[in-house]
Amino acid sequence: QVPVAGSGGGLVQPGDSLTLSCTVSQWYLLGWFRQAPGKEREFVAAVSWPGTRKEYARAVKGRFTISRDNTKNMAYLQMTNLRPEDTAVYYCAARRGVSGALYTRENDFTEWGQGTQVTVSS
Repeated sequence: QVPVAGSGGGLVQPGDSLTLSCTVSQWYLLGWFRQAPGKEREFVAAVSWPGTRKEYARAVKGRFTISRDNTKNMAYLQMTNLRPEDTAVYYCAARRGVSGALYTRENDFTEWGQGTQVTVSS
């Protein structure tokens, strides 16, 4: 099953919150990446299968929360206290892995969803 970046993107003001969602299959770990205009794609957060380990980029730690609901085959990125520098196209990505395995490099992921735009502006 290929992950798909579902609903959640949009235009918000600084300090607002947004939640992005993505489908994810059993035995797949899930990562979120983002790409701002003129910049390279960067790691945001990742969650292992079945969800015991999580990792965050320093820029979002404490503001973003990654989670998964394995009963629904869904993963989420809850973003709070959004800042203008969070503006980017957000991608979810997945790869099959053993329980507890976690990856943060773009090249480690084999399945990519289409991006969803998040714009933070007043």
